[in-house]
Amino acid sequence: MKKKVWIALSGIFLMTAGLCGCQKSEQPEVPDLVEEQTNAPEPTATPEPTAAPATILTIADISSKDLVADMKIGWNLGNTLDATGGMGIMSETAWGNPKTKQEMIDAVLDAGFNVIRIPVTWDGHFGGAPDYKIHDIWLQRVKEVVDYAYNKGAYVILNMHHEEWYFPTEDTKEENGEQIAALWTQIAEYFKEYDEHLVFEGLNEPRKRGTSLEWTGDAEAREVINYWEQIFVDTVRATGGNNTLRHLMITGYAASSAKENLAAIRLPEDDKLIVSVHAYTPYNFALNTAGTSTWDAAKDNKDIDYFMQTLDELFVSQGIPVIIGEFGAMNKENEAERVEWVQYYLTKAQEIGVPCVWWDNNAFIGSGENFGLFDRRAMEFPYQDLLDAMMQTINK
Repeated sequence: MKKKVWIALSGIFLMTAGLCGCQKSEQPEVPDLVEEQTNAPEPTATPEPTAAPATILTIADISSKDLVADMKIGWNLGNTLDATGGMGIMSETAWGNPKTKQEMIDAVLDAGFNVIRIPVTWDGHFGGAPDYKIHDIWLQRVKEVVDYAYNKGAYVILNMHHEEWYFPTEDTKEENGEQIAALWTQIAEYFKEYDEHLVFEGLNEPRKRGTSLEWTGDAEAREVINYWEQIFVDTVRATGGNNTLRHLMITGYAASSAKENLAAIRLPEDDKLIVSVHAYTPYNFALNTAGTSTWDAAKDNKDIDYFMQTLDELFVSQGIPVIIGEFGAMNKENEAERVEWVQYYLTKAQEIGVPCVWWDNNAFIGSGENFGLFDRRAMEFPYQDLLDAMMQTINK
């Protein structure tokens, strides 16, 4: 059972005892003393000390394992607040997606999703060093979108997405770490009053972009990312209030599903952490545009089995919860095959207690990565069989 915690953090006060007033003398032979005491002012009571304003925590003190167990299935508001290249607040629609509205989020939640991941690119919306002050108008817009889901009782994952300014090497480690701290201090402070339904995810697919190591990684990058994740955790905790109990998602190199990268994750000493991983598995069916549209259960099931076994071995069996923050299989005019795939994928994830969050970029046609699940313009789910398969599988 969830139990709200109310903790008052008050200062320690030194209380001083009041002095007792002298009693009136009944001895007439000492008139001068009687006169002095009769005219003396009546003693007053020592006032009670005033307590300092209390900090009230309105967040459930539950384990991350219990929090994750309450998550059924999630949906990403992809290619929207994480779009780059636009001007100011208009960047939300820079990649062709419509402005997010309450009705869109309502439709997704009404379909059965109870987790909304909101990828946000902060790059282009903050000032220079050393403060890296985030523009107020951007914070306000992010909050507005967060509230669309949060106020409906859904879990919301808020992250740092598509950032071009960090690069995991020893040379950039400290400078990028200071910037991560400056930005997360502001984000954490801004959302400090939210309860456990708001989860922070520190980084998204941090990697050596544009190099031959981009999706495989190396030891240097893995260690730098571990260092940055420690900074992320320390920064959020230092803001106090509900953030002392905020659940935080930690990612490894590129949020990779490769065992080598997952095994290299070094979690900070903290009891409210969740491992974040992305897995479009098997690659040729789910993600590769030049791959296959055919689902071969005899072969492809093994890829999913191995991935889930890896998560269980490294984390779940050790009491460490996991969220697959991005998953999906793009449309290749193969809905029947995608139905078979999603049923198996979600079944295996459920067996180890790992919720999955569909990556939805609102793309349906063309030669690109068509991961659209909910059409935000038509306000409908065009692949009803796929949606039904997802909901039926998680509600078994």
